[in-house]
Amino acid sequence: MRTSSKKEFKHLLTLMLPILITQFAQAGLGLIDTIMAGHFSAVDLAAIAVGVGIWIPVLLLFTGIILATTPLVAEAVGARSPERIPHLVRQSLWVSAGLGVLALLILQVLPLLLPLFKVPLDLQPKASLFLHAIGFGMPAACMYTSLRCYSEALGHPRPITVISLVSLLVLIPLDLIFMYGFGPIPQLGSAGCGFATAILQWLMLLCLALYIHKAKAYQTIFDTLGALDITVIKKILMLGLPIGMAVFFEVSIFSAASIILSPLGETVIAAHQIALSVTSQLFMIPMSLAIALTIRVGTYYGEKNWYAVKKVQKVGLITATLSAIFTMSFIALLHDQIIQLYTQNQDVANIALYLLQFCIAYQLMDAWQVSAAGCLRGMQDTQAPMWITMIAYWMIALPLSVYWIRYANLGPQYIWIGLIIGLSVACVLLMYRLYRLNKQH
Repeated sequence: MRTSSKKEFKHLLTLMLPILITQFAQAGLGLIDTIMAGHFSAVDLAAIAVGVGIWIPVLLLFTGIILATTPLVAEAVGARSPERIPHLVRQSLWVSAGLGVLALLILQVLPLLLPLFKVPLDLQPKASLFLHAIGFGMPAACMYTSLRCYSEALGHPRPITVISLVSLLVLIPLDLIFMYGFGPIPQLGSAGCGFATAILQWLMLLCLALYIHKAKAYQTIFDTLGALDITVIKKILMLGLPIGMAVFFEVSIFSAASIILSPLGETVIAAHQIALSVTSQLFMIPMSLAIALTIRVGTYYGEKNWYAVKKVQKVGLITATLSAIFTMSFIALLHDQIIQLYTQNQDVANIALYLLQFCIAYQLMDAWQVSAAGCLRGMQDTQAPMWITMIAYWMIALPLSVYWIRYANLGPQYIWIGLIIGLSVACVLLMYRLYRLNKQH
C-alpha cells in the first residue's frame, strides 16, 4: 500500500506532539530538581549533578531494555494480530518488575564507588543518600515504561502526557517537603529530591495502570498475571538488551562528564550541569520524533510494506533536520535568559554561557543519529546500533574526555568537544547502517 509524504508527516506529528509534551514534562522533573537545588546551594546542585550522573545511566539502561515493547506491539498491530498483544504486555511487565528490583539493588551499592570516581568528600554523603533514596522508585519506573510503550505503540500517547504534566505539579510540593523539611521530616537538601522522585514514580505507575484497566481503548491486561512465557521473555530481552545498552552507552558519556569534571570544583560542575540540563530539555524534540518513527516504522514493518517504511524514514529525517535548526536558533538567541533561570551566581553563569556554544555545535548530528536509531529500532535491528554507540561513545568520546580533563588538564569545554566527536561518529555509522538495511528491501 502506497503512502504520501504529507500523510506520513501528519501521522508523525500526531504521534510526536503528545510524546514531546510527555518528554518535556518528564525532563521537567529533573529541571525542577536542578533549579530548586541550585537555589538551595551550589553544593547541593553539584551533589545532584554527581548523583544524576550515576542514576540516569542505570535508569535508562533498564528502561531501555523495556523499550523493546514498543516495536513488538507495533509489529503485532501492523500484522493484524491484536490477540498477541495482551500476553506480550504481561510478559513485558514481568521483565520490567525483575529489572526494576535489580536496578534498586544496584543503586544501593553504587555509592561505594564515589571515592573511586574522585568525587569531592563534601559531595559524597549527599550524592550517596540521593542514590539510596531514588533507587526505591526503580521498580515503578520500569513497569511504568512497559505500560507507556504499550499505550504509545497502540497510538494512545495522550494518557501518558496527562499523567506526566500532573506529575510536574506533584513534584514541587514533594521536593519542598523533603528538601526543606516538614514536620517530622528533616531538611535533606539535594538528597530530598531522591525521596520525592521515588515516591512520584510509584504514583505515576498507579495512575497509568488504573487508566489502562478502566479505559475501553485498551485490551484487558490485568485480568490475570499470566504465567511466565520464557519464549516471549527471551524475545523481549534479545531485542531489548541491545536497545538498553545502546541508550546506556550514549547517556553514560553525558552523565559521566560530571564525574570526570569533579576535580575542577563545584563551580565548573554546576555550570556543566546547567548546560547539560538545557540540552537535555531540547533533546526531547528529536527523541520524541525517534519514538514516533519507531512506532510508524514498526507498524509498516509488521505489514512488510517496505515502500512505506522508507517513506516514513525520509520524512522523519527531514523533520529531524528542521528540529535541529530550531534548537540551535533557540540556544543562540536566548542563552542569557536561559542561564538566568538556573543561577544568579555570576561565575557559574559565565562558564555555562561558554559551554552552551558547544551545545549548539552538535544539535544537527544528535537529531540525525537518534532518528536513525529510532528507524532501526522499528525494523527490530538493535544489535548493530549497540556496537556503533559503544564504539562512538566509550571507545572514542570517553577516552578523549578523560585524557583531556584528567591528564592534559585542559578546560571543561574539552568534555563537550569529546561529546561532539562521539555524536558525529555515531551519526555517520547509524545513517550508513540504515542505508544498508534499506538496500536489502
